[in-house]
Amino acid sequence: MCVRNVFRPPKLKTILLLLPFLLLLLWGSGTAFAAPTTPPTPSPQPSAQGGSSAVDHWVKGQVQNLPTGEVESYWNQLMKDYGGFFPEGKTPSLMDMLLPGDNGLSFKSVMSGLTSYMWHEVLFNGKLLVTIVMISVLSMILETLQTAFERKSVSKIAYMLCYMVVLVIAVNSFNVAIGYAKDAIDHMSDFMMAMIPLLFALLASMGNIVTVSVTHPLIVFMIHTVSTLIHTVIFPLFFFSAVLHLVSAMSEKYKLTQLANLLRNVGAGLLGVLLTVFLGVISVRGITSSVTDGVTLRAAKYITGNFVPVIGKMFADATDTVISASLLVKNAIGLSGVIIILFLCAFPAIKILVLALIYNVAAAVMQPLGETPIVTCLQTIGKSMIYVFAALAAVSLMFFLAVTIMLTAGNVTVMMR
Repeated sequence: MCVRNVFRPPKLKTILLLLPFLLLLLWGSGTAFAAPTTPPTPSPQPSAQGGSSAVDHWVKGQVQNLPTGEVESYWNQLMKDYGGFFPEGKTPSLMDMLLPGDNGLSFKSVMSGLTSYMWHEVLFNGKLLVTIVMISVLSMILETLQTAFERKSVSKIAYMLCYMVVLVIAVNSFNVAIGYAKDAIDHMSDFMMAMIPLLFALLASMGNIVTVSVTHPLIVFMIHTVSTLIHTVIFPLFFFSAVLHLVSAMSEKYKLTQLANLLRNVGAGLLGVLLTVFLGVISVRGITSSVTDGVTLRAAKYITGNFVPVIGKMFADATDTVISASLLVKNAIGLSGVIIILFLCAFPAIKILVLALIYNVAAAVMQPLGETPIVTCLQTIGKSMIYVFAALAAVSLMFFLAVTIMLTAGNVTVMMR
């Protein structure tokens, strides 16, 4: 009976003992075969421009997946209305604004566009200044020639007619300035309503759940409250204050200047209270909730990376990548939103400032001819327009800082984790 040689596989212990030697042998042979016979040439490193172009391409792809249609419509409307005042009429698109590079707006081009618009308004409203000065000079001549008339009542009636013409022009200009301010505030409020969901969606993708759930209804409520109070309370107070000042200038016996000053001070004080409450509430709630989100994300990352086997660390690193990518897109969109808010405010503010300058210049030119009710009327309208400009600037500052606080909230969360 012959005994056959039966193949028996090696034991598992033997394989485990031989495995390190096999790996060492393969590594050494791979290293020997990989040794070059010529000096190695340095591999080209990616340049900063190539890296930035890759980042730009990635940001562009991410932005195209976001609902930026409403934000882009505001930018396109701005460029349609005021783009001709920029150098050579060249204005970037919203995508150029989002991407870093030389295709966006520069500080020089922005200042050049605002300066061109200011000179356009000065030349356009120059005829208003000429009209006011001519009517005022005519009224001064009529007042000087009172002794030439047989009845002084004739000259007084003529003077009052001139004063009424100036009064109508001044009140109309003041109403136009308030209309500019109201339209600008409406546009800024609507733009904030269009941009807030986009920013909060990006904040939610970064893990800012508490920030979104707490700050979203609060900031929407504050924006509507501020806009409504300025439309229905502050601007009417400024308007009635100006009207009372003008009526007081018509009579030397009956004066309402104290009531007019009271209405103006109440409007300015209410505006200051709104600014303080808005910024205080938004900043405190935004920063507090962002710190809470940061601590929560940090704890979740630690638990996932240390207590979930095999894939925990990989999942935590992937979460970091998603949060960093959302942070990049959020900052780009937020910066573009800040620029749009500034433009929505800047052009109407320049209109109001030019009108205020015209009335103050007219009052300064006419004052050497005598302290008359017309000079008082011009001074009152000029000062009241400055208050309207201050209200518009305060609202734009509120919205500007609100967007900045929302951007900072996301950055604080990233720092906390």
